[in-house]
Amino acid sequence: MRDGTKDSTTDGTRDGTRDSATDAVREGDGPPAEADWSAAEGPRDTAADRETQPAQGLRIADGGIRLSVVVPAYNEAERLLPTLHAVRDHLDADPGRWGSWELIVVDDGSTDDTAAVAREAAADDPRIHVVTSPENHGKGHALRQGVLASYGSRVLVTDADLATPIEELDHLDKLLTDRDAAAVIGSRAHPDSRIDVHQWRGREWLGRAGNLLIQAVAVPGLRDTQCGFKLFDGERARAAFAASVLDGWAIDVEILRHFRRSDWPVVEAPVRWSHRPGSKVRPLDYARVLGELVRLRTAAPARTGLRTNLLIGFLFCLVSLVLYQNLWADLDRGYLADAGQDQNQWEWFFAVTADNVVNFRNPLFSHAQNAPDGVNLMANTVMLGLSVPLTPVTLLLGPTVTWAIVLTFGLAATAIAWYWLIVRRITGPAARARAGAGAGAQGEMGGNGHRWAAALGAAVAAFAPPMISHGNAHPNFLVLFVIPLLVDRALRLCEGRRVVRDGIVLGLLAAYQIFIGEEPLLLAAMGMLLFALFYALLDREAARRSWRPLLRGTGIGLAVCLPLVAGPLAWQFFGPQSYSGVLHGSETYNSPRAFLEFAGRSLLGTDERADPLAMNRTEQNAFYGWPLIALVAGIVVQWWRRTLVAALALTAGAAALLSLGAEIPVPLTDHTVPGPWAPLGKAPLFEAVIESRVAMICAPVLGMILAVAAVRLAGQPRRTVRILGAAALAAALVPIVPTPYPVRERNTVPAFVTEGTYRDYLGPGESMVIVPLPNPGDADALHWQSTTGFRFPIAGGYFMGPWGPDDLGIYGAVPRHTANLLSDVRHSGKVPDIGPLQREQARADLQDWRAGVVVLPPQYNEDPLQEALEALLERPGRWVGGVLVWDVGDLVRRG
Repeated sequence: MRDGTKDSTTDGTRDGTRDSATDAVREGDGPPAEADWSAAEGPRDTAADRETQPAQGLRIADGGIRLSVVVPAYNEAERLLPTLHAVRDHLDADPGRWGSWELIVVDDGSTDDTAAVAREAAADDPRIHVVTSPENHGKGHALRQGVLASYGSRVLVTDADLATPIEELDHLDKLLTDRDAAAVIGSRAHPDSRIDVHQWRGREWLGRAGNLLIQAVAVPGLRDTQCGFKLFDGERARAAFAASVLDGWAIDVEILRHFRRSDWPVVEAPVRWSHRPGSKVRPLDYARVLGELVRLRTAAPARTGLRTNLLIGFLFCLVSLVLYQNLWADLDRGYLADAGQDQNQWEWFFAVTADNVVNFRNPLFSHAQNAPDGVNLMANTVMLGLSVPLTPVTLLLGPTVTWAIVLTFGLAATAIAWYWLIVRRITGPAARARAGAGAGAQGEMGGNGHRWAAALGAAVAAFAPPMISHGNAHPNFLVLFVIPLLVDRALRLCEGRRVVRDGIVLGLLAAYQIFIGEEPLLLAAMGMLLFALFYALLDREAARRSWRPLLRGTGIGLAVCLPLVAGPLAWQFFGPQSYSGVLHGSETYNSPRAFLEFAGRSLLGTDERADPLAMNRTEQNAFYGWPLIALVAGIVVQWWRRTLVAALALTAGAAALLSLGAEIPVPLTDHTVPGPWAPLGKAPLFEAVIESRVAMICAPVLGMILAVAAVRLAGQPRRTVRILGAAALAAALVPIVPTPYPVRERNTVPAFVTEGTYRDYLGPGESMVIVPLPNPGDADALHWQSTTGFRFPIAGGYFMGPWGPDDLGIYGAVPRHTANLLSDVRHSGKVPDIGPLQREQARADLQDWRAGVVVLPPQYNEDPLQEALEALLERPGRWVGGVLVWDVGDLVRRG
């Protein structure tokens, strides 16, 4: 890498530090990374704040300069001085409009007196600055030097011959404001342009052919990329040129392509143009442009950090595989130890969906459980958005493989999606340019450092203790890769550029998320609404700009989403076996202590400390640990004046408060006070939410705050500060590093089922009654079904269904006398007195279940259960295929 102090010299107020930064980019390190904040920093990032930052690498823009004019020059001694005078006179003629301005001449290794002429002009006017290179590199190199040396809120690049008169600047400036554009480029191909002096015809034809090629391979829709008169938003221009690598004539294409990829609006404007003698473009240069276009296409992935992105994605996949290594080690018999009965249930969901799809049955319903009433699958979390596409995997490899794939790679995909969002909106160069936080500050963190900061934040968002807890049993709360895409699309709507397109995409994403998980979508909407509310309070101007396009785009999104989901949602809420509300039981809130403790699966956590503070091990919905809470609190206090940090902190605080439930205990007393969840928990949809899960909103929020801090930390000039900061991050995060999920050996399926013996006992429409009846506490029978292709229905089950006159949602089938009696025997080991009344009730229940056979597999308290069944059915059981069976078909039919 060349030393900037040797490779370039400057006059006026400029120095040579920027050249080394651009060389670093050109040598393959990728675009300089973000040293600072997010896509939404807004007014809190003042010029005074920026002036306190260390002047390393790319320097931070001075907000006091209205316009920077960059003029690249190579052997322009004869034409340069009139050009500089023309620009100066035009800008001075309207000081009310242009205010403070600067004119930067970049001498690209001229062999004539260009540098001397420029220095003479600079000596007469301190607003003119000169940047020189000892050798000629090309127009791209010169423009990069000039733009990165600029400080203006707007940057005009113009050729030294002023083929487009400087007076055209007024028109471009007005368009940049009126069209809310990021760049306005002069276009000779615009129908309203005026060509006073044409080039020779052959050159015009070559130019047109070149523009057609450029449109085809790089920037479709822009008819003239090579006109040397372009006005840019200053911060975006500095970000784009910092990321550029081309040194030749194709730099214009590369910069405009960067704007397109960053979704920054570019407007073509008609201009006056006259061919000037002495052009530096030679016939061979057209071939060189073609070569640069090829390089642009092939070098783009490396330039945008593709290798780093792939490495980070690979690491996320590796972490997920390590976490689920015990499950993958024995897919035939492995069962997640803390999954309760949920692994059986989810494998059943995947298998029944595949069975419905391959047999062309309604994927929203099944009669396999809860015979004869069946199960409303849309009212259960079957994740049709994944279970349907993964049908071939389920059919070929089995539902356990599908279960392992969804958990492992769904977790990794979620981390990758959060990483993409954080790079795009918080740590990346494009995010900083959108924020107007000073593209020049990117040099504070070299290479791909901002990507690793984003990876840190994404790891917290995806692998935080609440996520790991749900990774035991709830893939609908683990597989959240759509949520970051929804957040990004909502932020695009706030920008108000392509409202219709972004609204349509938002609607499609929301519809898809509904078929993955509705409750996570509701929680995500809550988090986004809280953030929008707090950000609007902190930055009223941003709210004023954003609310109309956001509201319009949201309306478009609803118009797209609702027709796609109306039918399935109608089935969910009004179809057979639908329900309203859910009875979750008591203690569904978070204890304040839960936020400070470590989860059972965290590196420093223990089940003994975590279990009393959560409903169960799949609902440890806080447990961020006191070191992380303390660190984030310190970060927030330090940078509270940053709008993004303040809004994120308030969002996390509000979510944590809501998760405490309807009644919040007063510390050190027996009293409680009403919590904000009290009125919200009674609202439609929210009444079905487990309020402790609201604390899951904190995971990505804390990750984003840490990403912000990591970027800022890496930009610190003092090594001691960086080391102490890294130590603080490690101290906060190491205690909550997740450990691999433990696995137990699952119960085997009896030969009575695997060998198909059950067929001898079941007639058409008859069900199997497995004792005790399958329920949320014992759902091995679902595994029996999913391994045999749903050849028999079962009574009872583990699902969500209606109960009582109000059709409240409960876990499992409607309780029946016989099922309750057998469950009591199973748990107590005691057989109650069984007389004619109990036998009559058992007969009625068997008839309602349309039972063909009663099956008692080996289990705890098997003998009392056998005794109770023989008393109820008045006949002994027979051992068949490893289970006790009672043929009750005749009893039911005789009933």
